[in-house]
Order: sequence, then structure tokens, then C-alpha cells
Amino acid sequence: AAGDLVPADVRLLASRDLFISQSILSGESLPVEKYDVMADVAGKDSEQLPDKDKSLLDLGNICLMGTNVTSGRAQAVVVATGSRTWFGSLAKSIVGTRTQTAFDRGVNSVSWLLIRFMLIMVPVVLLINGFSKGDWVEASLFALAVAVGLTPEMLPMIVSSNLAKGAIAMSRRKVIVKRLNAIQNFGAMDVLCTDKTGTLTQDNIFLEHHLDVSGVKSSRVLMLAWLNSSSQSGARNVMDRAILRFGEGRIAPSTKARFIKRDELPFDFVRRRVSVLVEDAQHGDRCLICKGAVEEMMMVATHLREGDRVVALTETRRELLLAKTEDYNAQGFRVLLIATRKLDGSGNNPTLSVEDETELTIEGMLTFLDPPKESAGKAIAALRDNGVAVKVLTGDNPVVTARICLEVGIDTHDILTGTQVEAMSDAELASEVEKRAVFARLTPLQKTRILQALQKNGHTVGFLGDGINDAPALRDADVGISVDSAADIAKESSDIILLEKDLMVLEEGVIKGRETFGNIIKYLNMTASSNFGNVFSVLVASAFIPFLPMLAIHLLIQNLMYDISQLSLPWDKMDKEFLRKPRKWDAKNIGRFMLWIGPTSSIFDITTFALMWYVFAANNVEAQALFQSGWFIEGLLSQTLVVHMLRTQKIPFIQSRATLPVLLTTGLIMAIGIYIPFSPLGAMVGLEPLPLSYFPWLVATLLSYCLVAQGMKRFYIKRFGQWF
Repeated sequence: AAGDLVPADVRLLASRDLFISQSILSGESLPVEKYDVMADVAGKDSEQLPDKDKSLLDLGNICLMGTNVTSGRAQAVVVATGSRTWFGSLAKSIVGTRTQTAFDRGVNSVSWLLIRFMLIMVPVVLLINGFSKGDWVEASLFALAVAVGLTPEMLPMIVSSNLAKGAIAMSRRKVIVKRLNAIQNFGAMDVLCTDKTGTLTQDNIFLEHHLDVSGVKSSRVLMLAWLNSSSQSGARNVMDRAILRFGEGRIAPSTKARFIKRDELPFDFVRRRVSVLVEDAQHGDRCLICKGAVEEMMMVATHLREGDRVVALTETRRELLLAKTEDYNAQGFRVLLIATRKLDGSGNNPTLSVEDETELTIEGMLTFLDPPKESAGKAIAALRDNGVAVKVLTGDNPVVTARICLEVGIDTHDILTGTQVEAMSDAELASEVEKRAVFARLTPLQKTRILQALQKNGHTVGFLGDGINDAPALRDADVGISVDSAADIAKESSDIILLEKDLMVLEEGVIKGRETFGNIIKYLNMTASSNFGNVFSVLVASAFIPFLPMLAIHLLIQNLMYDISQLSLPWDKMDKEFLRKPRKWDAKNIGRFMLWIGPTSSIFDITTFALMWYVFAANNVEAQALFQSGWFIEGLLSQTLVVHMLRTQKIPFIQSRATLPVLLTTGLIMAIGIYIPFSPLGAMVGLEPLPLSYFPWLVATLLSYCLVAQGMKRFYIKRFGQWF
């Protein structure tokens, strides 16, 4: 009966005026009529054998667990319970281990790249130093220090602090980030799949037009519709509520006081009409106002109003009116007709009967729609400008979906339906998802299948939804986005929850995600290339110098200080050019960056070796402390300076300047690095003060390094078409 939840999947045995709300499963905001297969209801496509192309939601004699009865009553036989129900199949699809997101896959690929590099370089360093120096213990310790130096040990901290900073920034925009790595996935997202109802639309039916039979806006039609809806004593449906909302402030108080309700004929699903009898308190006239579905209203109408004239409803006029209503239906509107009939004013206790619903005069039509959110069109345009394609995946019908998509600027060419998706192989679907932007009449598992097809095509996919039917897709997306008003299971399955209806926050999330990723990848590229340069320099020095170019403790101190200088990177900014398109983990580019940019610093390490060897005569074991001190300072300063050189593809300090925290930390580390050989700590670890004549050479070396690094940067960008 009305108000009940359907407790299991059932097949109807008997029904009367039964309407079921399936929005929890399909996303359609309007209830649908259900009826047993033997029901004698005119115009219904009752069939004993269901069409094989229909989903369970479309079958008129099947009610599914989780839906609710909005009106009417029925008797049914249970066909499935618990996990065997259609609703239960959704529950099974969202339990268990989550699939890897783009973030997880990216981190894994980069980690294995660094591990493979370490497994190659460390044995090479060990063997060269062992055979050339003869001290295998010392060589082993140095090789271990190199392994530590090659490891980006600050990566977990840099990643976590970047993601946390992004989450805090999003929280200021009233966005809850449940999983931190969703921030980076947000930035990497190049396809956003979205449900329609409640996400793109307001999930509320609104009165869009009140027109006379010529299609002209009519205040009389609005007044009659308002009197009909406001005079009903039973529960009002969504369209009645839409009429009453629209009438607030538009219907004059004098009109409300002028007409008095005398009787009503409630809506039923055989007549598909509702009628009220009102009396004009000024003149004593009584008028029946009838509102209902187009075909049923046409059956009881004999006239229509054209301006101030009432004319006969001829076959020609009937066809013209039907053409107008069908045109609105084709645009996705739900259409109702309004008609009137003057009744005899005699008698103190007037009553209405179905027989009074004859010889009606059609006054006009009403159209209804669940309109898009105000911010939907702007948000979709902004996402598109930032390289994110938007696709609509909905359980609603194609006509309504096309209407909404056109309003928000989404291409509705060749909509793919759930029936077509079901008939496709995975290979066919993988091809079709690239061509289409709108998918309608989808089941929850079909939404997931489309999403997974996009992921297999190499896309990072986000999903925006709010219903129970969206939960599987929210869970399997690289970034699941829901809203505060969503079903609990949808919020539980999502990674990000929007607390406000403004969809423009999606663009901000994308930009913040790219900024977060940019600062993470900065650290990885700079650290990997710098460490590779150091190891390359060590290999060269080990082959030609009779002592270790740097002790293990020196390498570890240098590595620690360099890592400390990176702690401010989460507060750095990214160039606008970097933020314009989706960014993903690319182990191939990191490896290429390391091999091309790393040896640049080695050139100046080698010039420092030559400087210390020939100019400062640090060319024997007794003078190794001086040699090591010279390279310690040059190596640390060039490593720290590389933060500014490599953080941008522009000219550093001139076209792009780091934020104040980055400037302060790198400047402080460089100052401490210069001081260490002159400090007690330096003496403890085997370093010694350098002559003042060393520092002009150091300045010249660093300036030369900046010029060569900038030139190499330009060459790299020109050759490979990207920087990070």
C-alpha cells in the first residue's frame, strides 16, 4: 500500500492504481505505474512474456526491493530475497577489495623504476670501488650510502603533506576529502562520468510553461492549474507541488479568496485526471476544473479556447494540439492539459461525478521538467577547458536526458542505451565509449562496465553520483564524487563529498589536484635526476681518483640536508601552463628526465674534481679531506640550486619565482652547507675549512651550471614536448 517499501523482488498478482518510485535504483524522479499482467487498463502495454530487451526496472509487473509505493495497492508473490534480489546484486558489487586507482598504479610504476635503477647502480659502484681501492669493507659501506642517497626517502612525507595540504584547501570550499590520494586522481582525471538526476539536475520537478492552446504564455491557464492543485484534499503529487510553488507570488490573494472549493474527483489511474469544483464568490458561478494526461483529456473534451473564443474541437484542431504536446514530449517535458466546464449553480450541496467530466473546454497546457543546476553548464564548460571530457551515465530515459544535456552543453549525438550496452562485447564497448558522450537507461552494473572500459582505454575516470544505483560506479572510479544529500551508501562509496550544490568546485578540485601532483612530481624528478648525477660523478671519480671522492657519512649528510630543503615544496606554486591539462604518473618520463638532466650536474662535479686536483693540489690521500670538502659544498649547493632550476620550465627567478617558504629553506640549507666544513661537526666527519680562493671558483661553477641547465631544459622540452 501507499508509503510501504517493497521488501523483496516481487511479481504482481493483482494491483489497483499502483505507482512505484524507482528513483533509488533508476535515478528517474517521477514514479512509474506498475500493474499485474491481467490488469484491464486501456492503453497499457501489458504482456505476459516480457520483452527480452527490457531491464527489470522497465517490466510493468515486477517491483524491486528498495523501491517504495507512492500510491495504490497490490498483492504480489516474492521471487527473490536478500542477496539474490536486484538490490542485493548492488550490495555484492561494492564489497571486497577496491580496485587500484590511477594514483596507486602510478606510485607502483615509479617505485619499481627507482628500485631497478638502484639494483643496477649500487653493484656497479661497489665493484668499481672494490677493485680500484682494494678495500671491500669501505667500498661496501660507500655502496650502501649510495643506495640510501638514491632512495627518495622523503617521498612519503612529500606525498602525504601535499595531499593533506590539498585536502585542507578543499575543505575551505566545503568539500570533504575522504581518501587523500583522491586529490591527485582529481588532477589526473581526464574523463568525468556523471549521473543526471540530482547531480546535473536539481532533483525536483518544476513547472516550466503554462500555455494556451496556441502555445502562448497564459496567466489564465496558470490560475486554473493553481486552483485545481490547491483545492485537492489528498496527497499532492510532484507536479501539483510544482504548480503550487510556481504560483506563490504569482497568484493574487484576491484570486485565492474569490474561489471556494465545493467538491472534487480525486485522481485515479484509469481516468488519469483530477477534477475540482469551485464557486466564484462574486458571481456565484460554478466551474469544474480538470487536469490530466493528454490522451485522457482529449477523450472527454469537445471544445477548446482560442483567445476569447470557445470553438469546437475539430479533428484538425485536435491534431494541431497533439502535435504541440508531442513536440514538448520530444524535448523531454511531461505535459498535462487543463480544461473547464461551467456547471449549474443551483443547490446548496453540489457534488461531482465522473459523468460531469464530459463536454470539457481545453484551456491550455502545462509542461514540467527537472531542470539543470544553475552551475552545471558553467562547470562542464570549465572542465572541458581544462582538458576533462564529461560523459553522462543515467538510468533515465534518452529523451529527458538529451534535453538536459543540451541545456548544459553536452553533445547528445547518438545516445547509447543500456540495452545496446548489454549486447556489446568488451572490445565493442571500449570503442563505443570513446565516441559517445551520453548513455541512458543504464543499470548500476552497466555504469560500472562503461567506467571500466574507459579505464582500460588508459583514462583516469571520475564519477559524480548521489544514488544507491551509483554506488558501484563511485567505488570503482579513480575518484568517486558525491554530494551531502546523497544516499548513505553513495557517500560511503565515494572519495570526495561536496557539501554545497555549486558544481564549480569541481574545476577548483581539478586545479588543486594538478597543483598537488605537480609538487610531488617536482620532488621526484629533481631528486631522481640529482641523485643519478651524483652517482654518475661517483663512478667517474672512483675510476680515476686513488681515494673515495666523498665518505659515506658526507653523502648521507648531504642527502639529509637536500631532503630538508624539499620540505617546503608543498607550499610552492605551479606554472599556469602546467595546470591546463590532466597530469598523470609517467615512470617513462621520470626515467628519461633522470638520464638526460642528471648528467648535467655531473659535468660541473667533474670540473670541481679537476679544480680541487689541479688548482688546490688535493691530489693525494693526505689531501683527500680538502678534496671531499670542496665537492661536498659544490655538490650540496648545486643540488639545492637545482630546486629552482628544475621546478619550472621557464627561466627561474625571472619568469617564475618560487614561493617564500621554498626560497627561505633552500637559502638556509645552502648557508649551512657552506658553514659545515668550518664547524666542529665538519672536523668530526672528516671535512676541513676551504681557502677563500675556492669561493670565486664556486660562484663561477654554479653560474655556469645554471646556464647549462637552462639550455638543457630548453633542449629537453623541444625534443620531448614536455617538462614534468
